[in-house]
Parts: sequence; C-alpha cells; structure tokens
Amino acid sequence: MNLSDKPRPVELGEYMVMSRTTVRAAAVHFGISKSTVHKDLRTKLPKLDPALYSRVEELLELNKQERHIRGGLATKRKYEQIASDNNNDRIS
Repeated sequence: MNLSDKPRPVELGEYMVMSRTTVRAAAVHFGISKSTVHKDLRTKLPKLDPALYSRVEELLELNKQERHIRGGLATKRKYEQIASDNNNDRIS
C-alpha cells in the first residue's frame, strides 16, 4: 500500500539517492522484489522524473562497479565466522 502521493518509482529513486543504497536493500525496505525495483527505476522513472533518473543511474553504475568488492567481503566474513565457530567448538 502506497501511503505517499508520489508514484512508487519516484519514491524508490529518492530513497536510493538519499540513502546511497543498493537495489537489494531498496527492495527489502519497500517489501518488493529486486526485479520490480529494476523495472520501476529503468523503465518508469525516466518518464516520470528524468533528473532523478540520471542521479539514480549514476548510483546504479557505482553499485555495479563495487559489487565484486561487496561480494568478496561477504565471503571473507562467511569464512571468518566458520573459523570462529570451529574454534568455539574446540574450546567447549
């Protein structure tokens, strides 16, 4: 349910630009799928607010360039957690 008078693509775009977040995080925040976020931002937003779309497009490109870094950090945290769990099992 949309409580704002703004169209959802505009709300999504403003949220992403203000919070400098990813599509995945925006999808979770709004309770919709990543596909819906992409569709709203790539096809609907340019028609509704071209200026906002250009800012969102810059953010999406930056996120695309940084995604390999976030993925590597997530993998690192995963294996650090596994190592920590194994050390705790030995102590018990």
